[in-house]
Amino acid sequence: MDGGDPAKLKVHLVTRTDSPEFALLSSALSRTSVVGLDAEWKPVRRSFPRVAVLQIACGDSAVFVLDLLSLPLSSLWDPLRELLLSPDILKLGFGFKQDLVYLSSTFASHGGFDKVEPYLDIKSVYNHLQHNKKHVPKQSKSLSTICTEVLGFSLSKELQCSDWSYRPLTEEQITYAAMDAHCLLDIFEVFQTKFVKKGDLILETTVLSYPNAGLGLKELFRNHDTSDKVLRAQFCEALAIVQATTCSDAAQMIPLAGGMIQKSSCWVTVPMDEVLLKVVKKYGDRILLKESDRKPKSSKKKGKKHSLFNGISQEKHFEKSDGWQGTPPWDPLVGGNGYPKFLCDVMVEGLAKHLRCVGIDAAVPYSKKPEPRMLIEQAQKEKRVILTWDAKLLRHDYLTQNQIYRVKSLLKNEQLLEVIEAFQIKINEDKLMSRCTKCNGTFIQKPLTTEEAIEAAKGFQRIPNCLFNKNLEFWQCMDCHQLYWEVLFTCQLLI
Repeated sequence: MDGGDPAKLKVHLVTRTDSPEFALLSSALSRTSVVGLDAEWKPVRRSFPRVAVLQIACGDSAVFVLDLLSLPLSSLWDPLRELLLSPDILKLGFGFKQDLVYLSSTFASHGGFDKVEPYLDIKSVYNHLQHNKKHVPKQSKSLSTICTEVLGFSLSKELQCSDWSYRPLTEEQITYAAMDAHCLLDIFEVFQTKFVKKGDLILETTVLSYPNAGLGLKELFRNHDTSDKVLRAQFCEALAIVQATTCSDAAQMIPLAGGMIQKSSCWVTVPMDEVLLKVVKKYGDRILLKESDRKPKSSKKKGKKHSLFNGISQEKHFEKSDGWQGTPPWDPLVGGNGYPKFLCDVMVEGLAKHLRCVGIDAAVPYSKKPEPRMLIEQAQKEKRVILTWDAKLLRHDYLTQNQIYRVKSLLKNEQLLEVIEAFQIKINEDKLMSRCTKCNGTFIQKPLTTEEAIEAAKGFQRIPNCLFNKNLEFWQCMDCHQLYWEVLFTCQLLI
């Protein structure tokens, strides 16, 4: 596993079918038995979005990012269909059915796609990993949360809602897309290792059987004195030669829970080893699209009368408010010490720490999954302006009190600059790092000496030994008692 380090990933951006990257992808798929799949698109209303990027993560930390806005779809449909149906390649995804619906719509003029097999959803993998823990029901968690729990690193989702239709793609977007797909392989590796050790995947002696091969070729390899992995690779190479010189239309079949998978003969792939075949047989699934899946679902609210807001439909008011200009929509009298006080909802929770760095009072919701009503009540009680990405919040009656602002930027540093500019906040040097970034509390009035800090840290926080001889000043939060020292007070923000 790469431990979540983007530097260790080999990321290949594929923009042409005649490029070395595309040839490398074809080569990688002919050698791999497991791939991670993911897709990115720009959301649109009342129709399926066009998939802009498709990520295919193969082994050896290699991820191929296919730019579907640059690549000719007519040249891609056949190899993608081959990949999605290949019985020799297990496809991993995270709720990939929606991705497949959008992919099928994107390739509709070429025939679309209707299924993926064999397939294993990482949500299912996570639930299997939790199976032996007591009193843990099946849960629906985000991919980022699963990465944190299983792999020990957090998967940033900052760029999930970025404009994937804009070209060229940024390096940050490409890295984000690659990480999103490759982490699926890492999680599956943990799953496979655990269940092999546990004994759920007890290997059975199997006899290689390839219907397309002649009896002489099978007999030749049956008694070959070499490891099974090498034998399979050699058999595959030999089979390729045989297939290249014959016109057999016979298909290969492999077992899967719930039926059989027919193997396509468009390309030659390395068969799965016994361990992976056992995983597929026991846990494998498939995605099968119905005709109803191919039609965008109409809004359930269609036909209902929209409530009026000052004589204007709330829907129209919402559309107008999405691009506010001029005087900001909040009460300038609400705040503290000349500064507005903010409440960052869960979608922009990371922005709260950045605001605290420049001395701005920024709270987060009491609950990890607050209902809009709870968020609004907290803002009213504490006299705060809500900062959010969620456009739906703008439809609530709380909007009439002018205490909500929708953040447009995606990256935290850019969000900070946007809020400072939109609210016309003047940052004073003496306000920098005047708040605890952990809990939003204020610091003690005077700095602590090293001796005082050591005493305050006992049983609570460890101070690195390298700081003891540097004559540094320490500060402590009056609320959560977190200790800070001088080196952390360098605020690297463009203000």
